[in-house]
Amino acid sequence: MSRSMLVLCPYPEGVAAGQRLKYEQYFDDWRARGWTIDVSPFMDMGTWKVAYQPGRVGAKALGVLRGHLRRLRDLARVRRYDLVYVFMWVTPLGTSWMERLVRRLARHVVYDVEDNVVVGQALPRGYNPNALASLLKGPHKARFLIRNADHVIASSAFLRDYCLQELGARACTYVSSSVDTSRFVPRTQAAGGRKVTIGWTGTFSSRVYLDALRGVFQELARRVDYRLRVIGNFEYELPGVDLEVVQWSKEKEVEDLQGIDIGVYPLPRDEWVMGKSGLKAIQYMAFGLPTVATEAGMTPLIIRHEENGLLVRTDAEWVDALQRLVLDSALRESLGGKAREDAERKYSIRAISSDYRGVLDQVLGKELSDGRQEDLHGGLRRDAR
Repeated sequence: MSRSMLVLCPYPEGVAAGQRLKYEQYFDDWRARGWTIDVSPFMDMGTWKVAYQPGRVGAKALGVLRGHLRRLRDLARVRRYDLVYVFMWVTPLGTSWMERLVRRLARHVVYDVEDNVVVGQALPRGYNPNALASLLKGPHKARFLIRNADHVIASSAFLRDYCLQELGARACTYVSSSVDTSRFVPRTQAAGGRKVTIGWTGTFSSRVYLDALRGVFQELARRVDYRLRVIGNFEYELPGVDLEVVQWSKEKEVEDLQGIDIGVYPLPRDEWVMGKSGLKAIQYMAFGLPTVATEAGMTPLIIRHEENGLLVRTDAEWVDALQRLVLDSALRESLGGKAREDAERKYSIRAISSDYRGVLDQVLGKELSDGRQEDLHGGLRRDAR
């Protein structure tokens, strides 16, 4: 049976980790199950290339205009689809009028939300490099979609519960971020005689979390010899630390992550973090890396302390944990091996695919394909209510 889906999303297909390592990975599976899928990003590739650059105001303004024109075109065809899949918002600016029109016109709406956008994010001045980026996260649009979509997909168990209990979502399912564990694999050759490398990957907007560890990295450098690899879309400096800055690219993503020995996932302890899916930790785990992470949000449900990674709270604990791993190759191997096993069993495309299928089938009035499933994270449920 053929079914049709229109995906309304912020970014072009295949470029943004929040989309690429979430629902986009399942397009082939959905097509194999009879779905025809059309993707309509708000940003075209021209806008994407300038969106996170300083300046370029004219190009960004034109990109926003093109995005809104594209959405007006989408309104004219929404009725033709069996289901509209919205990721984050329909448009980034203004009120929820466009979301309301889509909801009125669409037969069925699935809303996929990540991070705790319903409370907003307070970044220090300068961490959004342009006005467009700072406007791309607003709580009013998310609140409307959560309350009015046929089904909500939440990026964390905590966000799922908030959507159901506080915002009155009709149905909400926690679907974990996931990775292609056939592509994200541990390196096959030993590192040789090079320094132990600690790694972090992220974007300009998440650099604030990396900055929280500046003092940790500097103190660690006074204790042990190591290298820090920062993989992102910005330049970075850190006096006193052997630092390697790598500009992220899809083509070299696997190779760059295979070049690190320890992954770090620093987080603040606030409401925003309660909606984060733990994607960075899951990425590191797929590469067989021991991860050191702040004990906040979903990390205690993903990382089991001293089994597949290390959880920390204070700067002193950060330094001690990283020092242990730098000096103890056997501990790195043990934690990394367990992390890889968990990534394959819990966070691979194969493991998560049935969760998405269940949501799509339920929205179209069918029985959940796999019934009510016990969540893999120690008893929490992914299914609705």
